[in-house]
Amino acid sequence: MMTPRRLPLWTQCNPRRWVVEMVKKHGVKLTTVLTTHHHWDHAGGNEKLVKLVPGLKVCGSDDRIGALTHRVTHLSTLQVGSLNVKCLSTPCHTSGHICYLVSKPGSSEPPAVFTGDTLFVAGCGKFFEGTADEMYRALLEVLGQLPPDTRVYCGHEYTINNLKFARHVEPSNTAIQEKLAWAKEKCRTGEPTVPSTIAEELTYNPFMRVREKTVQQHAGETDPVTTMRAIRKEKDNFKVPRD
Repeated sequence: MMTPRRLPLWTQCNPRRWVVEMVKKHGVKLTTVLTTHHHWDHAGGNEKLVKLVPGLKVCGSDDRIGALTHRVTHLSTLQVGSLNVKCLSTPCHTSGHICYLVSKPGSSEPPAVFTGDTLFVAGCGKFFEGTADEMYRALLEVLGQLPPDTRVYCGHEYTINNLKFARHVEPSNTAIQEKLAWAKEKCRTGEPTVPSTIAEELTYNPFMRVREKTVQQHAGETDPVTTMRAIRKEKDNFKVPRD
């Protein structure tokens, strides 16, 4: 997302000099890195980037994040150019995971949320440092309460495999079937399947549908949190069909 003279960057892999070249090409100033969590594929390029761009602000919520300069907490707010950024604490994948809700005052454009490894299209991150209770809160009580048209920009594109698991959980869910067909066509033509929206995720993402009877029945549970735990464990061992 760019503003006329400033470009915020969400790092999702080790940066190369093309990042700096793109900044020059667009005539903007790179000022801020919003880091969702400390894993190398999300923060591994921070040290190199701050050397390429002196004075860069690196934000995050975990001291394990490389080159961290500004520590944020739940509901912290930042100004990046003309953009407003709200920090949302979503611990589970890692204990210090933060999602960033970005909006532009006075714009008709819907907000965007950068979810790292908490929320994927039709999926969620593994519970490396947290519990099902925490992921339930992150997905349903934090991200799930955002405006329905909020665009979801996740850290990895696992869309097709996630939808195949969603189909396994809810085989009669037409929203899943339609989204899977759409994603396959996007893949065939080399187009991205990101972003989705919060409203869409609530129709086909099993981890955001743990309050639905169909998902609970699949898991053999009657409680949303135990359902979350059960389907995450099942997803961890799910063999993706090749169709």
